[in-house]
Amino acid sequence: MLSSTLKEMTMRNFSIQKTILIPIAFGILLTGCKRYSSDFGDTNVNPAATTSPILSALLTNVEAGIGGYGAQTRGGLYCQYFSETQYTDVSLYSIPQVSFEGEYSGSLNDLQNIINTNTSNNMTQLARILKAYIFSTITDRWGDVPYSQALKGDITPAFDKQENIYRGCMQELTQAVAAFNTSSSISGDVLYGGDVAKWKKMANTLRMRLAIQVSKRFPASNAWAAGEFRAALADAGGSITANTDNFEVKYPGGNFRSPWYAMYETRKDYGESDRMVATVGALGDGRQSAFGSSNQGVPYGRVRGFVDPWTQANPNWARILSDANRQQNSSVVLVSAAETHLLRAEAADRGWTTENMNALYQVGIAVSFAQWGLSAPDAAYYSQSGVALATAAGTGANIRNIATQQYIAAYPDGLRGWSIWRRTGFPVLTPAPDAVNASRQIPRRYTYGTTSYATNTTAVTAAASAIGGDTQDTKVWWDQ
Repeated sequence: MLSSTLKEMTMRNFSIQKTILIPIAFGILLTGCKRYSSDFGDTNVNPAATTSPILSALLTNVEAGIGGYGAQTRGGLYCQYFSETQYTDVSLYSIPQVSFEGEYSGSLNDLQNIINTNTSNNMTQLARILKAYIFSTITDRWGDVPYSQALKGDITPAFDKQENIYRGCMQELTQAVAAFNTSSSISGDVLYGGDVAKWKKMANTLRMRLAIQVSKRFPASNAWAAGEFRAALADAGGSITANTDNFEVKYPGGNFRSPWYAMYETRKDYGESDRMVATVGALGDGRQSAFGSSNQGVPYGRVRGFVDPWTQANPNWARILSDANRQQNSSVVLVSAAETHLLRAEAADRGWTTENMNALYQVGIAVSFAQWGLSAPDAAYYSQSGVALATAAGTGANIRNIATQQYIAAYPDGLRGWSIWRRTGFPVLTPAPDAVNASRQIPRRYTYGTTSYATNTTAVTAAASAIGGDTQDTKVWWDQ
């Protein structure tokens, strides 16, 4: 069990993983020393020391680690992108507790420092966008988490309702895009090189993602989610419509290697699942040539006693991504042009917009193929029943095929694939045959970690009660 947990922590690839105990200890230390500090004057003061954070370094640090969100294995196991080949705990739905505190004390704290210092307007707005992105991934995994009281020095912050977190993230994205100007610089941005226009596009696409994500709660075309979607679509800053604008981490190699490359350096604990291979195989989908190192997917959701001998007998089993897409300098895509077009197709299908659903849908698929260096599929691909949109827009009747294409296009970002499946139910997934959890069903959320229960007992206990119990089967707010 421990080894599986450590594997997942490694895959997160975060540059700073300070625990919540560090600020606690630091606070105690300061309190104890204040009384006597005046007796020593400036004896222990280094006049050359930095007295304020180096904002460019903080930003670079966050961006260097953010690719870990697109390379987390737990979500990919839950949505059946991947299979485990040795330690099969997570794919059998055991060891559910995962702590989020490291994300607050690491990347989120760095971003909040940039915002609080506010020496460059555009860096502040960029930090707000990244903060909204990270918070959206956290609440999508756990549901209710600290938000409004987080990052303010309170070591026992209250947990916010997921709806309020989503509304807050939407507001942050909207305001950040509007607040960008042409007179302040951005330093330390290794993702878009300080290109404000691209950050606006990313923020607007993310805003559309969040609006669609809450569509189960707000399905109507005149409801809040649809209004947010249309506003993001209409924003003058535009959205990501070309792969050149994708929000991705482009690893240089060497000391900064793609996490997918690093996965197979010394271990081979994960492979592309046989179910993912079957999903794309049923469509004759050419993206499989990029998705795995072979067409031999690893049996999903089986105990080690089954899958370990299987991999030994089948040495050509599919590693995650083809060799060409799993190099030291391979990218991790977090928000893509394919996603933009497919979100817009779904919005048209829901009646939220009057855009051309079929045209957007086919462009989204073609752009996804191009992202992987492949030519667009031919007419026969689009006409098959598992792909074609056979019903007129505005009814929501095409969600199965649209969601399936969103799921395929999101690969190998397991957090996105898991969220798409939870929200839509597509593609249809069957739980692990050897599942060990009580319900034997696919988890709907992460359970709160031991750190929360040890350091913020009252708040996490109240949050667990409010959501109906801290279990894997409890659905997050937008999933209900």
